[in-house]
Amino acid sequence: MMNIYKWVKVGGYGLAGLLLIISIAIILTLCWDSNQTSYLRMQGGAEPYIIKNINIVPMTGDTLLNNHDILIKDGFISKIAPDIFDRNIKQIDGTGKFLAPGLADMHVHVWDDYELGLYLSKGVTTLRNMWGMPFHLRMKKRIQENTVYAPIFLTASPKLTGPMDDGIDKKQVKDAREGKYLVSKYKKQGYDFIKTYAGLPSDIFDAIKDEALQQNMSLASHPSFEVPYEYHFSKPIKTIEHTEDIVQQVLKFKDDSPMLKETIAKYAQNKIGHTPTITVFHKISEIIEKESNLLSEDKIGYINPAFLAIGSQEDYNRWTSTKVYDSLVGERIFKQHQQHLKLVKKLNDAGGLLLAGTDSGISYAVPGFGIHEELQFYTEAGLSNYEALKTATVNPSLVYPKLSLTGTVETNKLANLVMTKENPLLHIRTLENPEMVIIKGQLLYKNQLEEFSEKAYHRSNYWATIIRLAEGILFK
Repeated sequence: MMNIYKWVKVGGYGLAGLLLIISIAIILTLCWDSNQTSYLRMQGGAEPYIIKNINIVPMTGDTLLNNHDILIKDGFISKIAPDIFDRNIKQIDGTGKFLAPGLADMHVHVWDDYELGLYLSKGVTTLRNMWGMPFHLRMKKRIQENTVYAPIFLTASPKLTGPMDDGIDKKQVKDAREGKYLVSKYKKQGYDFIKTYAGLPSDIFDAIKDEALQQNMSLASHPSFEVPYEYHFSKPIKTIEHTEDIVQQVLKFKDDSPMLKETIAKYAQNKIGHTPTITVFHKISEIIEKESNLLSEDKIGYINPAFLAIGSQEDYNRWTSTKVYDSLVGERIFKQHQQHLKLVKKLNDAGGLLLAGTDSGISYAVPGFGIHEELQFYTEAGLSNYEALKTATVNPSLVYPKLSLTGTVETNKLANLVMTKENPLLHIRTLENPEMVIIKGQLLYKNQLEEFSEKAYHRSNYWATIIRLAEGILFK
C-alpha cells in the first residue's frame, strides 16, 4: 500500500512539474512573440500639424479638392481650407500628392500583431475581425488604449452554429436557451457583435436574435443553410457575408432565379450590408490554375506561418486533388467567380450597401494585399473607382456607429487617412503603396510602413499562434 501511495505521490509531483514546464514554455513563447512586435508600440501623442497644398479625395462625392490645406489636431481633422497659416504648427508639404480616407477591410481573420502593421502598410485603417477569440479582446484593449499602431479594430464573437454543424472553429449551440446565454456572455466579454454561422436552425437563430436585440448587439451572418436566405433580412442582422452564398442559396448555382430580383431589392430596402469576399473565392481558381507555383509567390510570405501550414494547406490539398478527378472544376469555379462580379454590379446599381471584405487570413487571401484585389474586382465588375472606394470608406461608416467618424475627409472626422502619389479616383491601385498613412492623427512615414511590411514577412511565430488558437478553441 505504501509503495502505491509513494508512486501516486511521485506521479503527482511529476505531473505538476510537467504542467509547470509547459506553462513556463507558453509564457516565454508569448512574451517572445510580443517582444518581436515591439516596433508597433506607439511613441507618445501626435502634435498638431498642417499638410499643405494637398489634393483631397473627400469621398463626400465623386470630386477632388485641389491644392488644399488640412489641419490635424488631437487625432481629428480640425480644419480644411485653401490656405491655413500658423507658424507655430508643424507643416508637411503635400504638393502633388493626394489624401484619401483610410480603407476598411470588413471581413478578415487576424492571427497576430504583425498583421496590424501589415494592414497599415497597405492603407487599411479599419478592420472587422470575423472569428473572435480571447486574444482578440486583449488586442482590442491595447488598440483602444493607444499603446500600439493599429487600425480601428472591431471583432466578432466566436462563430455560433447549430448542434449538428460540427467543427473546432465553431461554437455549437445546443438549444435556444444556450443561444441567449452566449449572446449575453459575449457582450459582457467585450465582443463588438455576434457572428452567426451556416448551421443555425430557426428556433436557436430566433433566440439569438431576440437576445441580441435586448443586449443592443448586432449580428453579422454567414448565411445559415437551415433557414431561407430571406430570413437574414431581419433585425438585428446588420451584414450578410459572401456573395457565393447568394449563388448557392438563391440561384441554386444557376444563372438566374425569380428570387434574385427580390433578394437584391430586399438588400436595398433594408439597408443591410453585404460583404462580397470575392478575393478569397478567387483563390480557389488560383490554386487550381497555378498549383505549386502559387506557393512560391512572394506574397505568400506575409501569411501567418501556422495558418499557412494548416488552413491554407488544407485548401491547397482539397482543390488540387479535386482537379485530379474532375478536370472541369476550374471552369466551374471561374464561371461562379464571374457570377459574383455580376451580382456585385447588380447589388450596387440597385442601391445595396456593399462593404469591401476579403476574408484575408483564410486560404491564400493575404492580409493588407487582399483589399486592393477586392476593389480591383469591383471595378472589373463595372463599378467606378469612386463606387468601389465607397465600399471601403463611406459604407462601413453607415453600418457601425463606432465607425461613424471615419470614411470621409471632413472637419471633425477622425484623422485616418492615406497619402498617395496618384489620384485614387483615377488609379485605384495607388492606394496599395501609400506615401504616408495617418492613424488617429499619428503620422506613419513611408520608411515606417516599409518596416511594418518587412517585419511581417516570413515571421517566426508558429507556436505563439498555435497557443492562441488553442485558447480560442478551448474557451469559446
